[in-house]
Amino acid sequence: MPILLVGGGSRSGKSRHALELARRYGPRRGFLATAQAFDDEMRDRIHKHQQERGDEFLTFEEPFDLASAIQRLEGSLDVLVVDCLTLWLSNVMLAERSIDMEETLNKMAASTLPCVLVTNEVGCGIVPENALARRFRDQAGILNQQAAARAIEAYYMMFGVALKIK
Repeated sequence: MPILLVGGGSRSGKSRHALELARRYGPRRGFLATAQAFDDEMRDRIHKHQQERGDEFLTFEEPFDLASAIQRLEGSLDVLVVDCLTLWLSNVMLAERSIDMEETLNKMAASTLPCVLVTNEVGCGIVPENALARRFRDQAGILNQQAAARAIEAYYMMFGVALKIK
């Protein structure tokens, strides 16, 4: 089924645009959240995102196994927003789990459930000073390329404006 990819920098309007795209697919909408609320600031961010979605989207949480979560939801939804790939990547890396990104994306692409994937572009800034941050930046770039290759549409968000790049 189709994958749509929405990327961009921090506070660029990625999530808002992903929700707009998902509304094209029907009334049974899901939101797969990868965030984990480890502190008050993150809990506040999550709460704001929940308010933005309202009750239009059923929320599911999965910080690690995206492919299995998507497979479980097949048939019960018209579309699923996955927010976000780079947060998922950081969850996996910090937990020192071994997950094949390409295999996960292949399973998403093979799913019958249309997915709108949100991701951050992190490669436009300075070179990070520590090895973990550099590894994350590099892996995020690879993940984004792999997701874009499978997407039927790809958007880059800048200043709240969606630029269709594929």
